[in-house]
Amino acid sequence: MADEEDPLSQFDISKEETDKLVSEVIRFILFKFHQSSGTPIKREDLTQIVTKNYRQRNLATHVINEAKKKLSNVFGYDLKELQRARASSNGQSSRLPLSQSSVDSKSYVLVSELPLEVFRKHVVDETTSPMTGFTFVVLAIVQLAGGKIPEVREQSRSFEVTKTLWHHLKRMGLHESDEHNPVFGNNKQTLETLVQQRYLQKEKVSGPEGNTLFYDLAERALDPQVSEKVKDYISQILKNDVAVVELDD
Repeated sequence: MADEEDPLSQFDISKEETDKLVSEVIRFILFKFHQSSGTPIKREDLTQIVTKNYRQRNLATHVINEAKKKLSNVFGYDLKELQRARASSNGQSSRLPLSQSSVDSKSYVLVSELPLEVFRKHVVDETTSPMTGFTFVVLAIVQLAGGKIPEVREQSRSFEVTKTLWHHLKRMGLHESDEHNPVFGNNKQTLETLVQQRYLQKEKVSGPEGNTLFYDLAERALDPQVSEKVKDYISQILKNDVAVVELDD
């Protein structure tokens, strides 16, 4: 028992109080992540759960770490930390190491650690399947474009960029101006959700004809686990296309 309470001695807080704080943090994470459709949770929001009644230094970090362990052991979720570099004054996102760039506050997302078959059978909500499909399609388009693609058409004296993100989405029946899609509702807002969820990030690039808005792959899309799934999705689509061509021949 003494060994269990020893790490808490530096905080002058009982194990019961700590367990209560851990439970509150876990409850907040689970409900917030579900209610916000997967939008990352700010670390400062978790910290405030602890600091509203306790002022001990590093206690919030200890509680969050304990919550992370319990989320994994009990719920099968990895509380994955994200860090995002702030955009520079010219609108471009910094790709420098975090020690060399200004950084937004840390945030977290939940990533399932369950085997894929178990996750699909017991966790996946069929009502979210269209959004999952939309996410994979958009990420595949951006990835095939080299990780960066303009949002809308840009015209200049010498060239015209036609292969924009909405150009590709329109080919699948998704129009930028459609606010009453039977599945997604507002198509443009659905795309914005991917920015809020940190799969995409916006970047304004200045040019001779003015500013052009680009979509880049963001942290969650660049995560190896997600990136590999998108690559597999692209490979499967290409295989299907080849099979169709062979049948037509």
